[in-house]
Amino acid sequence: MSAVAPSLPTAEPLTVMGAGLVGSLLSLYLARRGHPVQVFERRADPRRAGFQEGRSINLALSDRGWRALEGVGVADDIRQVGIPMTGRVMHDVQGNLTRQPYGQADQAIYSVNRGHLNRRLLDLAEAQPNVRLHFGQQCLGIDLKAQQLHLLDTATQQEHTEPYSRLFGTDGAFSAVRSALQKTDRYDYSQHYLEYGYKELTIEAGPQGAWKLEKNALHIWPRGQYLMIALPNLDGSFNCTLFFPYEGPESFAALQTPADVTAFFTRVFPDAVPLMPALTQEFFEHPTGSLVTIRCFPWKHDDDVLLLGDASHAIVPFYGQGMNAGFEDCSVLNALLDRYGDAAWPTIFSEFQAQRKPNTDAMADLALYNFTEMRDRVADPRFLLQKKIEARIASQYPGRWTPLYSQVTFSHTPYAEAWAAGQRQDAIMARLMPHIQTEADFDQPAVQELVRQEMAGQHQPLTVG
Repeated sequence: MSAVAPSLPTAEPLTVMGAGLVGSLLSLYLARRGHPVQVFERRADPRRAGFQEGRSINLALSDRGWRALEGVGVADDIRQVGIPMTGRVMHDVQGNLTRQPYGQADQAIYSVNRGHLNRRLLDLAEAQPNVRLHFGQQCLGIDLKAQQLHLLDTATQQEHTEPYSRLFGTDGAFSAVRSALQKTDRYDYSQHYLEYGYKELTIEAGPQGAWKLEKNALHIWPRGQYLMIALPNLDGSFNCTLFFPYEGPESFAALQTPADVTAFFTRVFPDAVPLMPALTQEFFEHPTGSLVTIRCFPWKHDDDVLLLGDASHAIVPFYGQGMNAGFEDCSVLNALLDRYGDAAWPTIFSEFQAQRKPNTDAMADLALYNFTEMRDRVADPRFLLQKKIEARIASQYPGRWTPLYSQVTFSHTPYAEAWAAGQRQDAIMARLMPHIQTEADFDQPAVQELVRQEMAGQHQPLTVG
């Protein structure tokens, strides 16, 4: 944890726009360096009675996120309300189960409730004497030249302005701060929507809060062109998410009545339907969410505005890295402040975007890549065999072969390096797998020789026998 700056009274005041997961964590980092921090959030305070949670979807917290939480000393607190998931459990159409571990025996990702995590981080931020949280403050615009926020108090409907010296935009995929930057000259921006949406559903807890599915796993129902997943909650229930096309013969558009929904789920997810008594009610009451990838550059304006989290690199959720990447932004920024000092903002902002942009672009590609894997390939016996062979290679060549998923999820290897290594490994496996029909084939002398040659970097065409 960084030491608090010795000159508290004269530390530069900072402004954070957005009090979601990344904004609340960033405010903790900045406050613990001694800066007075003002945080403005469009929504009402999620800790107050009557607050309507916008999204209940559970999140997968992994090593990058844990390191960021450890940086402000709150990891142990959060770990108590997370459920470790040591692998995937795939459900086929007949209800048969296949388990695939995520990593080594002691490695797990954690299912955490978004709302609980956000509320806990806000409590910790508010406990800092130099943090001021302002809810119900909608950003109507930003005067970059005058360094002023134009805000609407949603409770009083009064408009007002607030000055800033340094502004950190952590206000999500549809960021008002980024919107202001987009109006500047030569600003690059793109958004890409999948032709899929998502719907949140629930598997109810059993008697006395019993889990009706394996507790310590992420459950997947892969169905080729779509999928459903389920993550465990502490109360014994599971948060389910259906990722489904908007249009087509099997799509949200095709399911118009409760009878349509019941018939479709009974045919496609038969083992889940008895566990979902509120299925049709939730299907029509819960909104259909969209899935967007956002890329932009630069992430900074001069040396007084910086974007972090989804505001600069929103991704689809199929690698479970959106929150982890945003949290890693906070720890990378903090490391740059440690390196250069809290007054070197021009250097820090430039270095931050130079480091993070290639890595978050790679993570966006990885998330799309994993969508295909989760909806289709995890149901393929050849794919599952390949994963077993990769694990055998990793065991045989420790330190020289780390599976892509482990590099992304259980290490701090930059995303771009992990993605490049994963592509090299995919090429090797494409050459190796034609010679392997069962896991026992891996031990054949000819196959072992192929593996040895590949690990030695000999990529010429290889033959067995």
